[in-house]
Amino acid sequence: MARKVFFSFHYSRDIFRANVVRNSGFLQEETGFVDHSLWEKSKLRGEAALTQLIDSGLRGAGVTVVLIGAQTAGRKWVNYEIEQSWNAGKGLLGIRLRNLKDVRGSYDVAGKNPFDDFTLGQGTGKKSLSDHVEVYDWVNDDGYHNMSDWIEAAAKERGL
Repeated sequence: MARKVFFSFHYSRDIFRANVVRNSGFLQEETGFVDHSLWEKSKLRGEAALTQLIDSGLRGAGVTVVLIGAQTAGRKWVNYEIEQSWNAGKGLLGIRLRNLKDVRGSYDVAGKNPFDDFTLGQGTGKKSLSDHVEVYDWVNDDGYHNMSDWIEAAAKERGL
């Protein structure tokens, strides 16, 4: 049985590329991702509505997949989703979108790893979250055929 997954990404910039990944056929009925139209309606209602929408989507998911575009790192809501996912013990992984075409047929530059912005531990034991979270490239690492294995590995890494 497929795991329930929450997809985190920069909505306005990467929705087309994200949909290629989300609709790749692996998790069809089992996904826990947030629909873009729900995001837009909640955005109009303010931050509390967005937080509620994200929390609801995360609650039903065991793994969060961060789809990494050129401007994903540092985004307020992506950071929130990463932090909430990690703190809740969810599986976490990243997939780079740079080699996927957008709706205009253009490729994008590689963005910074968003997990680099999170530090675990204190003192000499400090490590970046990126030391604990795998990041793959959708095209170069054949995400179409491997995403379900990546999701399973992320879940097992967190003991799920």
